[in-house]
Amino acid sequence: MSPIAKIAQLLSTALLASLLAGCERPPINTVQTGFRGTGMEQIYNPRTLAKEAGLNQAPAAPEAAPADGPKAREVYQNVKVLGDLSVAQFARHMASITQWVAPKEGCVYCHDAQNFADDGKYTKVVARRMIEMTQHVNAAWKPHVAETGVTCYTCHRGNPVPAQISFEPKDRLYANSALGDLAGQNLASRSVGLTSLPFDPITPYLKEDKPIRVNGNEALAMRGAAANRSSTKQAEHTYGLMVHMSGSLGVNCTYCHNTRNFQSWERPQRTTAWHGIRMARDLNNDYLGPLKESFPAARLGPKGDVAKINCATCHQGAYKPLYGAPMAKDFPELLSALSVPAAAPAAVEAAPAKTQ
Repeated sequence: MSPIAKIAQLLSTALLASLLAGCERPPINTVQTGFRGTGMEQIYNPRTLAKEAGLNQAPAAPEAAPADGPKAREVYQNVKVLGDLSVAQFARHMASITQWVAPKEGCVYCHDAQNFADDGKYTKVVARRMIEMTQHVNAAWKPHVAETGVTCYTCHRGNPVPAQISFEPKDRLYANSALGDLAGQNLASRSVGLTSLPFDPITPYLKEDKPIRVNGNEALAMRGAAANRSSTKQAEHTYGLMVHMSGSLGVNCTYCHNTRNFQSWERPQRTTAWHGIRMARDLNNDYLGPLKESFPAARLGPKGDVAKINCATCHQGAYKPLYGAPMAKDFPELLSALSVPAAAPAAVEAAPAKTQ
């Protein structure tokens, strides 16, 4: 074989390897969820499922503590939430938070060992607000979390900072590039499954309230009130969000959508997802955003913003966080909020088919 032929063979082998690198090796499992021939199927990689199973094991709940005796606020100083718990219940909850959030660091991750009442550590200020946020989710967003509810472990999984959080990415300006204005595309971001779609689906949809539904109600409607005035670029941004949700839950489009009519709301998962999008906006804007001044600069993003939640923060590859393990029932103090913002129930009660 001539040197040129060998080089050509090597190049062709390298090209083939690069193409196959984006493929998943068999076996791949397919589960039919609708009538045959309609494409209503869920596709699963058993190796991915095995990995996700290890990430979604709920810890055993500690034995319930007695409710009698003095209240925590009567014994301890500066107890601004959970003060109505008995001392035993309060100690149980604090021990649980330690295991959920900082099992290696222990109590001193949030507390000054010399003065537990002191608010000098930002982690304590943030943790207090996160307890209130958890109560709010369980009380105001049942259309998304149902009776399963959430605890700190739902997001943290034993880590001080949840593994799946989002910051606003750095600006990527290509207006003067030879490639033209890329509009945030072709950057293979993990937030959109390493595709070429617009790389930030979190800011416009899970923080801001940009329109998600971009398809028209009539085929090829070109004029009048029924015309679809959304651009292809808007559709690509929306599809970026859908890819993010698909990867976050470990499912494909047919989990929420009907292949014969993507606009249909007949699959209940779509309504659940609709509430989840609005829940994320609520939490990002009313709970996480206002904490910006509490965080040190090292914990802020490249644009100086606080971390935001997204679908993967709770789900972490599972269609239900922790595969639906009802952890919250073992911590009734997290099932009700002391105060529920007026805007949250309105968002829950809105009709999804008319709003999105």
